[in-house]
Amino acid sequence: MSDNTTARQAVSQVAARARRQRLSGWLAFQGLIVLCLVAPVTQAAQPLPAAHVFTTQPLSLADTVNIALQQNPNILRAQKDLEASQGVVVQTRAIAIPKLRAAGSFSAVQSTDIDTPHINIPEFNFAFGTEQNWASQIRLVQSLYEGGRILSALRVAKLTTARSLLMYQTVVADTVLEVQLAYYDVLLAAQEIIVQEKSVELLSSELADTKRRYDAGTVPQFNVLRAQVELANQEPKLIRAKNSYRISKNVLANVLGFNIPKDTVEDIPLNLSDKLEAEPYQVDLSHALALALERRTELGSLRKTQALRYEDIVNAKAGYLPSVQAYGGYEARNSMFTSDLTYDVYGWTAGVQISWDIFDGFLTKGKVMEAKALYEKAGVELDDTTRRIELDVRTAYSKFIEATDLLASQKKVVEQAEEALRLATARNDAGTGTQLDVLSARTALTDAQTTQIEALHDYAAARARLERAVGLNVPSQAKTP
Repeated sequence: MSDNTTARQAVSQVAARARRQRLSGWLAFQGLIVLCLVAPVTQAAQPLPAAHVFTTQPLSLADTVNIALQQNPNILRAQKDLEASQGVVVQTRAIAIPKLRAAGSFSAVQSTDIDTPHINIPEFNFAFGTEQNWASQIRLVQSLYEGGRILSALRVAKLTTARSLLMYQTVVADTVLEVQLAYYDVLLAAQEIIVQEKSVELLSSELADTKRRYDAGTVPQFNVLRAQVELANQEPKLIRAKNSYRISKNVLANVLGFNIPKDTVEDIPLNLSDKLEAEPYQVDLSHALALALERRTELGSLRKTQALRYEDIVNAKAGYLPSVQAYGGYEARNSMFTSDLTYDVYGWTAGVQISWDIFDGFLTKGKVMEAKALYEKAGVELDDTTRRIELDVRTAYSKFIEATDLLASQKKVVEQAEEALRLATARNDAGTGTQLDVLSARTALTDAQTTQIEALHDYAAARARLERAVGLNVPSQAKTP
């Protein structure tokens, strides 16, 4: 073997080794790209644990609202919807961002599937291809024109972000109102227990006093029986009040997202520190209507929805126009003129591609018709919701005025009922009154006390509903989660 032949073989081996190294390096590079794309998705898919801590500390109304903002299931779901909408925003903007695409392929065919020329000239006996083939490429593609969809996508991203935040704030407002009403229900039930306990205590005292008089022979047995009946009729009211208190606390704990301890059987250890009070609150109906139309997040959300439906029309009409992309990349494949897979051809590529559906079977026309109809539907929904919100404000305002007037009418009723009971008792002790007068006065006092605390509860609830109708009950810390 000559030195030239040996040198050529050495050079061929080095070239083959270099081609194998390029091939392995190219495949490793593609694997790295795939790993970088998949790893963040895998990490993001892992769920995070949620804690719903139960507390036995006295809670104010502000405390319960803050806890609900952290643990209420509706708010937690709304937060996940908000996160999901951000994913939609990322998807929407993708049309304006370059795409880096990697592709690779390998194929093997039977030798009889390779086309060869049937010419009896040895110099032309070659095959059009090889039994095994591989190819790979990496390409950067940028959309240059999409019929207006690129700019529309950027507008849609902003509208989607704004609408999702408004929808979140709507859930927060509804939850805050739900917490307030549940809190007031617990306070009402607690006050009703106090009223019924005092009534039972007074009737028990009246029964004991009547028995002493009966034993002394000053009153007939009929008076004792009447006192016993009145006491027996009052005790179920106390039982119902205690049961209402237990249920209302369970409702509040559920709204707050508390996991009630499993060893709690009867009354859950939930204590409230606020009281039912009637703080002065001035509101003008015309001003309330104007505020509602400005601040209600439902209207803001529907306005964004209508704008999004208009962008759907823009995207639908883009089907009439061409699509243009520019690309550049690097490609490598095995040579078609040798069976050696390590002998590759490679190089940079660049170009512009255009596609245009001259006629798509009226597909674009149908999409435009659908988008226009949905846009007009969004306008109808916005008008209807505006009227319903105005009705909501007027109804809440009317109920607030009713609660205010009812509360004002009950200011001195309890004092008058207490004075009437004192007079009836004094007359009965002096022998100028009857036992029926005393029992009637006690019943009137209980009714007056019950009506007063119900009026306080109705006032607080009516104010909360009015603030919700106007759009003033969203805490500032809940506007941006």
